[in-house]
Amino acid sequence: MRYNRLGNSGLQVSALGLGTNSFGKRADQETSVRILHTAMDQGINFIDTANIYAGSESERIIGLALEGKRHNAVLATKAGLPKHEGPGGSGSSRHHLMQELEGSLRRLKTDYVDLYQIHTFDPYTPLEETLRTLDDLISAGKVRYIGASNYAAWELMKALGISEARHFAKYISIQCSYSLADRTPEAELLPLCLDQGLGIIPYFPLAGGILTGKYTGSSKVPAGSRAETDPNFRHFLTPERISLGEQVQAIAERLGTSPAALSLAWLMNRPAVSTVIVGATTVEQVQHNLQSLSASPDAGILEQLDQASAAFRTGEPFAVYRLP
Repeated sequence: MRYNRLGNSGLQVSALGLGTNSFGKRADQETSVRILHTAMDQGINFIDTANIYAGSESERIIGLALEGKRHNAVLATKAGLPKHEGPGGSGSSRHHLMQELEGSLRRLKTDYVDLYQIHTFDPYTPLEETLRTLDDLISAGKVRYIGASNYAAWELMKALGISEARHFAKYISIQCSYSLADRTPEAELLPLCLDQGLGIIPYFPLAGGILTGKYTGSSKVPAGSRAETDPNFRHFLTPERISLGEQVQAIAERLGTSPAALSLAWLMNRPAVSTVIVGATTVEQVQHNLQSLSASPDAGILEQLDQASAAFRTGEPFAVYRLP
């Protein structure tokens, strides 16, 4: 396993991370525990979750799975997207963050998280309130590092400026949708991260499975795929993205690897990317994703992938999550 520093911090994270959005939802408790243990046995130390994943079941299952293994994990969770209806149910106010962190710690069966992330920018709470709260949580020993998610570049830079001026702890990372099918972060977010020393943590690195080669121009979707279990996902299956998936598959076949492994390897080679979080619903998927570490595409292959995906540098992000 390769390990990278998360941005300019001293925190070392596995180049391949484990996303746990499926835990307690598309993967039951027993399967989820086996997935996490398999990942850690293979050197994956970055485990990413959130207070809202599967109605908090993801955190609860991770807490069970990490008993006796907590010291080997870099555990990341989030708060900010709607947890419940009514006042204080979402956002990054002091009230919400402190309440949600306590709940996360209980479910995760730990007294600290390595990386606490604001799940999305909150336009209704002053940034100074959010950042002071995060600084206090670090001082209390309940949080080691802080990160952002789904921030626009200007929002992230404003936060960094406030932290600098107020001598608060700074964000060390940003989570965003980033893949061959979504290169929009390269316009502003990636240059900002390189300049300010933040690590990028891509989510949807396989564009929901489009870059695995499982989807074709046929109207029929594969059994068990995200498009079958979540009909709303089908709007992502545009002809342009399907074509990109087919091109990536063709390049991967010439290289003797899988399109998923090649897509992840491309992302790991991008500037500022520290760890790529990939979800799994089976142990076999974890093992398959690990092939990305040995894919080793040369400069020529990387250039082919750059050209095939060039159109996705502009336009709308593949995904972004914001407060209403």
